[in-house]
Amino acid sequence: MKPVAAIVMAGLAYAVSGGAASAQISDDVVKIGVLTDMSSLYADATGKGSLAAVQMAVADYGSKVKGKPVEVIAADHQNKPDVGINIARNWYDNEKVDAIFDVPTSSVALPISALTREKNRININSGGGSSDITGVACSPNTVHWTYDTYALSNVAGRAMVKRGEDTWFFVTADYAFGMALERDAANVVKESGGKVLGNVRHPLNSSDFSSFLLQAQASKAKVIGLANAGGDTTNALKQASEFGITQGGQKIIALLQEITDTHALGAKATQGLIVTDAFYWDMNDETRAFSKRFYEKVGHMPTMIQAGLYSATMHYLKAIEAIGTDEAPKVMAQMRATPINDFFAKGGKIRIDGRMVHDMYLFEVKKPEESKGEWDLYKLLATVPGDEAFRPLDKGGCPLVKTN
Repeated sequence: MKPVAAIVMAGLAYAVSGGAASAQISDDVVKIGVLTDMSSLYADATGKGSLAAVQMAVADYGSKVKGKPVEVIAADHQNKPDVGINIARNWYDNEKVDAIFDVPTSSVALPISALTREKNRININSGGGSSDITGVACSPNTVHWTYDTYALSNVAGRAMVKRGEDTWFFVTADYAFGMALERDAANVVKESGGKVLGNVRHPLNSSDFSSFLLQAQASKAKVIGLANAGGDTTNALKQASEFGITQGGQKIIALLQEITDTHALGAKATQGLIVTDAFYWDMNDETRAFSKRFYEKVGHMPTMIQAGLYSATMHYLKAIEAIGTDEAPKVMAQMRATPINDFFAKGGKIRIDGRMVHDMYLFEVKKPEESKGEWDLYKLLATVPGDEAFRPLDKGGCPLVKTN
């Protein structure tokens, strides 16, 4: 009888432990919400491509984790904080979403990060840029995956000042991202020995940049820094070309320029433009393989935001698989403990402030005669190691960082 009893007890123990393990996936599903810009100035850089990148990662993972299905839903936050918060709150409270991904537009990203902490879920931000996300507004529940205003400014600003381009004027989008980008870039310029001669701020999603560009031109600054993104950047660059600003000797740097922006403007209009990026489709065999698949699905090469989302989704699912639960604090701990090694990042790491640290790149847009194809747009000037590109851990004011 003892062997039989032992077998029965072992079976019961297995059943109990198995039941407990399966119950670790909340609601028997891992649900990801992609909150993005589907219809406005960041739609090309994020939007449907962001959703596609997450869907690709989930499909490549097998659409299940620990035997439970992975679902992906999406919504358009319209670049409005109140709209974004209402969607996110409904997702967390009623739709049982476990993690929110992407969230371009820092004025939306910052309150979403705060709400995620309140609800004890996970936020993996790829689209928002403000370095405050891992600075004064850092959260144990948020990872900032792809880029931030500090890295963009640090990589490009130091390189430009080093080349003698040491007086700057900023044309800045008047919201959290633009102001953080200008702040971080101005600090880099000053620290590198340059001077900031002035700035002007424009409304989000502007169509007419004439008055702003004329002020920048009148400043006689050697560099006009565009502290904006998406449609605002492309509109500003188009009008700067019409005004002949670069022909007059001033240089323009787009502090956030996506490959889709460069493609839309064309190599003729953007040749010689200096761009900081976290990803370029034509870096190596791995980046080309992913980008070819993405292109076939979406119709354009992936931006750094979209490539970062595939990488982040894979890392998130692997963390759940490794520990057998989607409980937010445990998943965050596992993600921080695991290096990121994929086509997007080699030796990437998530710090306690939520910053995913990885190499950044400085590119120059090719001349039309140098380009061998429609998307052959960049040539690499420098690879900047992540620890040099991103803000030092103790300099951001994140309350999670012990500085004593």
